[in-house]
Amino acid sequence: MGNRSGCLICGKPLEYYNAEREMTCAVCGKRFPSAAGCVEGHYICDRCHAKQGIETILAYCRKSDSKNPIAMVQGMMDDPFIYMHGNEHHIMVGAALITAYHNAGGEVDLEAALREMEARGGKYPGGACGFWGCCGAAVSAGMFWSIVTGTTPLSGKNWGLANQITAGALQEIGMSGGPRCCKRNSFTAIRTAAAFVKEKLGTDMELPEKVECHYSTDNQQCIRKKCPYYVKPE
Repeated sequence: MGNRSGCLICGKPLEYYNAEREMTCAVCGKRFPSAAGCVEGHYICDRCHAKQGIETILAYCRKSDSKNPIAMVQGMMDDPFIYMHGNEHHIMVGAALITAYHNAGGEVDLEAALREMEARGGKYPGGACGFWGCCGAAVSAGMFWSIVTGTTPLSGKNWGLANQITAGALQEIGMSGGPRCCKRNSFTAIRTAAAFVKEKLGTDMELPEKVECHYSTDNQQCIRKKCPYYVKPE
């Protein structure tokens, strides 16, 4: 399962269906409804797809002293178990924001917050960006806000702000257009969230002057020069 893009079993492209069908995970053998599989019929459930990547994310964040969530996700993205696309990004965005917020002086129990981020982000399915019109990277930013501020459905001001941070990230993500790219969307959600946190909470995370993506060769659907982070491969 070392392929960076496409099917993790055979490397062939993925295809998406107009309606879910029941499929058997090639790793755990369990059956799940899914709207995606590879052209050869292989399918890996969200849990199996993300398992080792999630372990990488949590381990990285626990030992990081960085205040720069972009640099953090780029470091995590270089790990072989963080694939080009996948629902592990739904945890990674929020985990990087939590860690950078903590390291920048934000008051949060890092270990408890990371565990909660794992629990919440792990419930958000892959492909929701297209099937639901709500990218998991943006939702992960909203989860981050809810966790560090203790927001619940009964909260007042922070309930509204949790929705605003997600909406702001979604707006910026949507402006780039498709097809989907988990890297592009993660960078955009983090940049938007960091600016929001600085404005609303006064905690200043560090961000690079320019975000550059070096993963385009792994993305079969890269939009290249239309992407704000595209760097031509050498």
